[in-house]
Amino acid sequence: MGIFDFFKKKTSKDIAKDRLKLVLVSDRAGVSPEMMEQMKNDIIKVITKYIEIEEDGLEIKVSQTESESHNGNVPVLYANIPIKDMKKN
Repeated sequence: MGIFDFFKKKTSKDIAKDRLKLVLVSDRAGVSPEMMEQMKNDIIKVITKYIEIEEDGLEIKVSQTESESHNGNVPVLYANIPIKDMKKN
């Protein structure tokens, strides 16, 4: 991703691609797309109390990874949140 990608407006193709990713990730994690969307909205709501973010570049997903104690796979939450600026108190 280049620096200029942050300034591009999302096309309907990009929006559809993001929605498909959300459906696939929610399916793999056993979570409904509605629940994933609500989690994403709640995370955005909390984070924006403290920082300004670039919502177009936001990526939140749930996937599976091997547990540290090696007793199987466990769900993990990954969040890639581009920060514009810190808010002042």
